[in-house]
Amino acid sequence: MTLGPTLVTGAACGLILAAGLLFIWLGSPRRRRPTLSDRLAPYVRDAMPTSGLLRREPVKRRGVFLTLTRPVVHDLARRVDQLMGGAASVRRRQLRAGHPPDIEAFRTEQVLWGAVGGLVGVVLGLVAVVARSASAVPVVAFVVSAILTGIVGRDQWLSRQARLREQRMLTEFPTVAELLALAVSAGEGATGALDRVCRLSHGELSHELGQCLADARAGANLPTALQGLADRTGLVSLARFVDGMVVAVERGTPLAEVLRAQAQDVREASRRSIMESGGRKEIGMMVPVVFLVLPITVLFAVFPGFALLRLAT
Repeated sequence: MTLGPTLVTGAACGLILAAGLLFIWLGSPRRRRPTLSDRLAPYVRDAMPTSGLLRREPVKRRGVFLTLTRPVVHDLARRVDQLMGGAASVRRRQLRAGHPPDIEAFRTEQVLWGAVGGLVGVVLGLVAVVARSASAVPVVAFVVSAILTGIVGRDQWLSRQARLREQRMLTEFPTVAELLALAVSAGEGATGALDRVCRLSHGELSHELGQCLADARAGANLPTALQGLADRTGLVSLARFVDGMVVAVERGTPLAEVLRAQAQDVREASRRSIMESGGRKEIGMMVPVVFLVLPITVLFAVFPGFALLRLAT
């Protein structure tokens, strides 16, 4: 049984009308009425803030749909975690991407991505059924593939976030190392140099160094806090930098020379990676030249000769 174009057009118009009425209702003045907290905020803004230990997080208001579907989404998230596994790898990549290690939240996001992919698959499948009268088996297979694509896509997106963040940290590393070396040469200690660099610089690496400094001020010794930085990231050069700083702090060796040597090593590694990337791009540029430009050039060179031979015969 196929749906007529008139019925599909009517259903689409009905959905658009329902969405417009919903937006009008959400934007009505009754829905935008200010709360008591909003009315009192201008009068108590300058009051002394309370302690962070006594501060409570505001309760997030959820709609009826989100409240009803939350147990189902959490159950699906547990099933996805059982099927895919790799909780340690996910936690490691979350730390590398700068996110808090929350496996349940990540699995919930995978379920939502799979639901969006399944919805897109259903829409495209209905279009295929209406337009070409396709059978149900390919449509179901396409919907299942879209769901799996959404789930795997969220996992790949996390890996991409971790990789891009590490590239930004590697780009910032030589400058941060030089700043640390200058601060240490000026007479600052290791903790003071970290504090000065965190106040003067902004970026992913300075944020990680600020977290190390916060751990050191919270009671951990500086080598342990720096080792936590090496554990949270997957950069070999940063791990060598942390090892050099730890050895310099524990044994009292000149820290400024160690930092300058580490910065120079990172610059050399970056230069080598750029040259390797340029070599790979050069090989990639040969593909269109060999398979597109060269055959067309040969064709233009040979075609007049074949035309003359054909006229001669």
